[in-house]
Amino acid sequence: MTDTASRLRRLEDRAELQDLVVRYFYAADDDDFAELEAVFTPDATFIFGGYVGGTSRQQVLDFLAAERKNMGVTVHTPHGMLFRFQDDDRATGLVGAHLELARGGTTVICACRYADEYVRHEGQWRIRRRELLVIHACPWEDVATSLTADLRARWPGYPAGPADLPRPRDK
Repeated sequence: MTDTASRLRRLEDRAELQDLVVRYFYAADDDDFAELEAVFTPDATFIFGGYVGGTSRQQVLDFLAAERKNMGVTVHTPHGMLFRFQDDDRATGLVGAHLELARGGTTVICACRYADEYVRHEGQWRIRRRELLVIHACPWEDVATSLTADLRARWPGYPAGPADLPRPRDK
């Protein structure tokens, strides 16, 4: 492959990965499990709060379906996306996002990062591993203190806990 062809392929891969991230967010918001199935590899893993929500695509879908039963309307909004390619068929990504969720009858806001691993599967990019890392999460009425509290992960129905991504000086 020529240098120009390689560079063009990499740009196309980046665009497909960006679309993949957005496809996941829209499918999650819309409870579109057929589309969620299409974005993951058969050996997918999803991790949330240190909990492994599945080590196969079906387990990930079952985990997401169970989580969605506790939710109403959700809005997943991706921000910056960084992709690093290991080779032509493997990449990692860090996706910044905000989530607005109706969870347990409470409106929750969350800032997070998704640490992803992607592979080209059957000719298309797919998510092999996705880990949700919380910067802060809290009921809407607690937003004023959500970034200044020591325990920034405050999900309704659970004890407050530390964020997955501490401030650099807290490490």
